[in-house]
Amino acid sequence: MLEEERRRREDAEKRLQDETFHRQQLVEREVKMRAKNFAQARPMTRYLPIRKEEFDLRSHVEASGHSVETCYHLILTEKMCKGYLVKMGGKIKSWKKRWFVFDRLKRTFSYYVDKHETKLKGVIYFQAIEEVYYDHLRSATKSPNPSLTFCVKTHDRLYYMVAPAAEAMRIWMDVIVTGAEGYTQFMN
Repeated sequence: MLEEERRRREDAEKRLQDETFHRQQLVEREVKMRAKNFAQARPMTRYLPIRKEEFDLRSHVEASGHSVETCYHLILTEKMCKGYLVKMGGKIKSWKKRWFVFDRLKRTFSYYVDKHETKLKGVIYFQAIEEVYYDHLRSATKSPNPSLTFCVKTHDRLYYMVAPAAEAMRIWMDVIVTGAEGYTQFMN
C-alpha cells in the first residue's frame, strides 16, 4: 500500500515536471516569435487610423506581434474587440468596471454596465478619438493599477482606462488607434 502511494506520487511529480518543461518551451517560443514579429511588423503606419472596409482587426493585431490566443481578457474578431476595462468617471472621479465594445462597423467605442450590453453608459465615436497613449506621467487620479493605465483623448474629454493585464492593455491601445480619426480634422 505504501509502495503504491509512493509510486503514484512519483508519477504525479514526473507529469508535473514534464508539463512545466513543456510550458516553459511554449513560453520561450512565444516570446521569441513576438520579439521577431515586433521588429519586423511595426512600422509607424501601424499607428494611424485605418478606414478600409475589408480591414481585418484580428489579423492586424496578430501581425503586430500580440498573443491574442493567450489573452483571455478580451474577445477579438475581424470587426470588433470586446472586454472589461476599468474607467474613471467624467464628473465623479471614481473608477468603475465597464464592458467595452470597439465596433468597426458602427465606428464606435461604446461602454456598458456589463457584458450583456443592455445598459449603454457611453459612446465614443471614431471621429472624436484624437490620441491613444500609455499614462506614463501617472496623471490618472488614484488609478487602481497605474502600470496598466492608458488614455483615450477625444475632442472634449480625456478618458482614463485600466486594463486587466499588460498584454490586454497593449492590444486595446493598438485596436483603438485603428479608429482614431479625430486628429484628421486639422488636415486638408
